[in-house]
Amino acid sequence: MEHKLRRLDRTLAYKGGVLTFYRDTMELPDGKIEQWDFIDHPRGGACIVPVLPDGRILMIHQMRPAIDRETIELPAGARDSLTENTADTAARELREETGYTSDKISPLIKLKTAVAYCSEFTDVYLAEDLVPADGQHLDEAEEINVEAFELETLMEKIYAGEIQDAKTVAGIMAYAAKISRDRSRD
Repeated sequence: MEHKLRRLDRTLAYKGGVLTFYRDTMELPDGKIEQWDFIDHPRGGACIVPVLPDGRILMIHQMRPAIDRETIELPAGARDSLTENTADTAARELREETGYTSDKISPLIKLKTAVAYCSEFTDVYLAEDLVPADGQHLDEAEEINVEAFELETLMEKIYAGEIQDAKTVAGIMAYAAKISRDRSRD
């Protein structure tokens, strides 16, 4: 399909340490010209659904200044480089943020975080058969508490609006769907 919406120009507005902001000149289908914002996040990241042997899921509590509140999230983080495999990112974040490791990490879903204005992607993995490691190894800016939840409790928190982080909602819902599919095959 040929699209009438097209970018005529992209101008660098600001380059930060992680994100680059651009101003796009867009031609709309009706011929009108508008300025749009675009955020480039080339490193992307990974998220992991860490499932304990008893079926509970490890979640992190973390203060998020951007929304001025503490959140309940799945462990996640940005890749260390443009070439880092996101499975390695997920395993690293699992260990750093929860203090657990796993030899059973598998892909769950791939996300594009905000396709209307941002290139960020997050690959979500499932970690099973978790094993305690030697404690958390947090970044200097991180203050994270870990808590284990039943899947049903997390689903209730999502539907009640207590969990709103997109990668977390998507990861938990994808894991619930996987469990349902696996049970229907048995």
